[in-house]
Amino acid sequence: MKILHILAGERFGGAEVAFIDMCKAMYEAGWDLEVATRYDDVRVTVLREAGIKVHVLPFRRFFDWRTSREINKIIKKFQPEIVQTWREAAARVVRRWSSEMGVPRYTIVSRFGGYYKIKNFSKTDYFIAITPDIKRYLSEECGIQEEKVYHINSFTDVHTSVQNKEIVPVSRAYYGVPENATLCLALGVLHDNKGFDTLIWAISQLPDVYLWIAGEGEEHKALKNIVKLLNLESRVTLLGWRTDRAALFAAADICVVPSRDEPFGSAFIQAWAYKTPLIATESKGPRQYVHDGEDSLVVPVDDTRILAQAIEHLAEDKALQNRFVETGYECYLHEFTKEKILAEYYEFYNAIKAKKEN
Repeated sequence: MKILHILAGERFGGAEVAFIDMCKAMYEAGWDLEVATRYDDVRVTVLREAGIKVHVLPFRRFFDWRTSREINKIIKKFQPEIVQTWREAAARVVRRWSSEMGVPRYTIVSRFGGYYKIKNFSKTDYFIAITPDIKRYLSEECGIQEEKVYHINSFTDVHTSVQNKEIVPVSRAYYGVPENATLCLALGVLHDNKGFDTLIWAISQLPDVYLWIAGEGEEHKALKNIVKLLNLESRVTLLGWRTDRAALFAAADICVVPSRDEPFGSAFIQAWAYKTPLIATESKGPRQYVHDGEDSLVVPVDDTRILAQAIEHLAEDKALQNRFVETGYECYLHEFTKEKILAEYYEFYNAIKAKKEN
């Protein structure tokens, strides 16, 4: 089966990471695929180094006739059976199949990693919702027929040596973290929705706790100013965008997902996969999967006092940490492994292929 994945893409973001992970996973599994994306040195380099054919296109915001024309040329030459779009910009530039195109019929699939405006997906044939609530949104609020919407979780691409404990942790000493101190880790785009400011304020209440935030984005300067205001330069480090997730988790004691508004939020899966005790807020995405007291501590959104108490409590309770690690890892194995998600995509693609043939 031939698949064309299309993502305009920003430089940093969860969808961009998921796009790379999914394309690599499908290609490594022997699937025949090509990729069209906006240029980004990291994304394009990683995909090409994996052996994937990457078409670099402009994806301009307005009147982007060139990208649409180039997509048509790619489709004519590659002749995909599935064209999968990621986010709005990609969905807008794809042409609905017609017999006059002179290519075999293809099906347009759009992956919904958030609550996107449905008007941008008028040419989509089928939808993949990465959470149950996004599936509900598409069916109930957007009026998409239920048989056109499939729920398939996202996954996190775990370093293959995690089971063998071969990962070399990022040096805590390099960033001034004492050996016996508690180190929290948070990851994601530096956006107001992520709630990293709340987490920094919570850390200010815990004099013996350190924090790494791995990510980049528009809130970088604002977060840096909060760190300075609270005199936390020695305990809170903004690491920038990182590609060494496994090494970061290996160094950390607790993963915190402090989001205000999170459609999904893959950091909680990474915490489970890398066996790191988890604290998450009641934001919509993670709350569909995490269970307070079983695989994580779940705290209210934007409550610095309760978040600080949760960090302190978990840091002091080794038995609770071990329980969260064990239960969280089982959740990861049951719901979010690369192998499971690839199998579900394979079943989905074949199901819509059978419908097309009938």
